[in-house]
Order: sequence, then C-alpha cells, then structure tokens
Amino acid sequence: MSLIEPIAAATPLVVGWTTHVLLFRRRLAAARRDPLTGLLTRDGWEKAALRRIQRGNAALAIIDLDGFKAVNDDNGHPAGDAVLKQTGYRLHLWAGAVDGTAGRLGGDEFALVMSADDFHTGIEQLHEVLTNPVHWQGKQLEVGASIGAVPTDGLTLSEALAHADKAMYWEKNNQGRSGRRGHRRPAAARVRTEVAR
Repeated sequence: MSLIEPIAAATPLVVGWTTHVLLFRRRLAAARRDPLTGLLTRDGWEKAALRRIQRGNAALAIIDLDGFKAVNDDNGHPAGDAVLKQTGYRLHLWAGAVDGTAGRLGGDEFALVMSADDFHTGIEQLHEVLTNPVHWQGKQLEVGASIGAVPTDGLTLSEALAHADKAMYWEKNNQGRSGRRGHRRPAAARVRTEVAR
C-alpha cells in the first residue's frame, strides 16, 4: 500500500474536522457578541477589559441609560431597540477612538474600558454623545446616561467594576433627587468619576 492511499482516506476526516472547528469558533465568537448592538457580551467584554487593564494606563466606565423604560413604555420595544442599537454604535465608535473596548452588560447597562489619558474630560464628552437624541420613525427619542468611571491603576477588574458601579449609582441617585434624571444637566454634574479607593 502506498502512502497516497492513507492520505486520501484521511482527507475527508481532516476536512470535516477543520470545518467543524471553524464553525465552532464562529459560533463561540457570535455568542460573545450581543445580537442587538453588536457589542461584546459581559463575558467577552470582561476578557477584553482584563487584557486592556494588564497593559496599564486604563480606565473603566459603567454606563446606565436613564429614561430608557419610558422610551419602551411610550413608544414600544422597537423604539427601545433603536436606542440600544444607537447606543451600541456610539460606544463602539467611542471605544475605537480611545484605545478601548465597549460591551453590553445586559438590559440598558454598558461598560467601557479605555485609555486613562484625559479620561475625566473624555467621559464628559462621551456623556454628550450618548445623550444626543436618537431619530426613529420621525421621532426624537431621548435618554440620559449615568456614568461612573474609575482609573484602574492598582485595581483588579473586579475592584474597578465595583468602584465604577458605585460611582454610576451615585450619579443616578443624585440625578433622581434633583428631579432632572434623564435630562441634560450642567457638565460638571453629569458624571461621577470615582478616584478615591
């Protein structure tokens, strides 16, 4: 028996296995992407965030949309989906500009890991971008955004997430007390950056 016969016999198995592996990798990659926004899901984002934090000079932000439930209640779920898609698109563009990665943690909560260079100013600008109205079927859908951000130096991913989450809820609660939750406010009051540990 020549060497060609076993190779010829094995070729369909190798091709089949290779195809199986490629399909599995595509499914795995798709599972790490949110189907609505195209952003990474929590698991995929946390892995990317950990890699970015390990490189150093990173900051992390948690973003929660304010007034999102009202958009769904008043205009229906397709309108809410339009807001989530647009938020995902805006975050994706923003992340690309700040050496970062955006993800959708679930519902109307998003996360961003980015370069820590000028992140205080950058987060203020991000707030402006995220709170611009979303145009949908002749309507302007408006949501606010509560953002908590923290530089990650010396923190684990888990610690950074906890600090950013705390800062985001501080901002959300203060917006609620002021009676202006979900609306545009003076720049200094829009975003909480948690720097104390």
